[in-house]
Amino acid sequence: MGDPILRKISEPVTEDEIQTKEFKKLIRDMFDTMRHAEGVGLAAPQIGILKQIVVVGSEDNERYPGTPDVPERIILNPVITPLTKDTSGFWEGCLSVPGMRGYVERPNQIRMQWMDEKGNQFDETIDGYKAIVYQHECDHLQGILYVDRLKDTKLFGFNETLDSSHNVLD
Repeated sequence: MGDPILRKISEPVTEDEIQTKEFKKLIRDMFDTMRHAEGVGLAAPQIGILKQIVVVGSEDNERYPGTPDVPERIILNPVITPLTKDTSGFWEGCLSVPGMRGYVERPNQIRMQWMDEKGNQFDETIDGYKAIVYQHECDHLQGILYVDRLKDTKLFGFNETLDSSHNVLD
């Protein structure tokens, strides 16, 4: 499903790479692409680049009514560790699987370690909607799509056949 590149594992970003003009342009392009599509996140493999790069950010986005804002953030080389067996379910969609969505349950609290575009290291506990968004986007870096996480294929379908209240992620 989707472009075969989406099934490949992405390479880490080096500190040397983040200093380049090409990297800075890529980040700008990723944010522009995400905003244009009214997404809440975008991973580099979704635009054909096998690097561990994710951008997120959504504020008052009409595609996600009733969801909390997600501050803009650049996430490089993330490592996610679930902190609970408790899950939250959400109707997810993906720019890479257009016109469809499915109900996915994910750990509702995670620990995420990552580097930003300046080389700063972070280690944060994240929960709720942000945890869902981050896990969805970071899955792309491991060649995983949300459809791989469906527990029940009956809860997957075309947008127009599902209730309009089902939100989509990116």
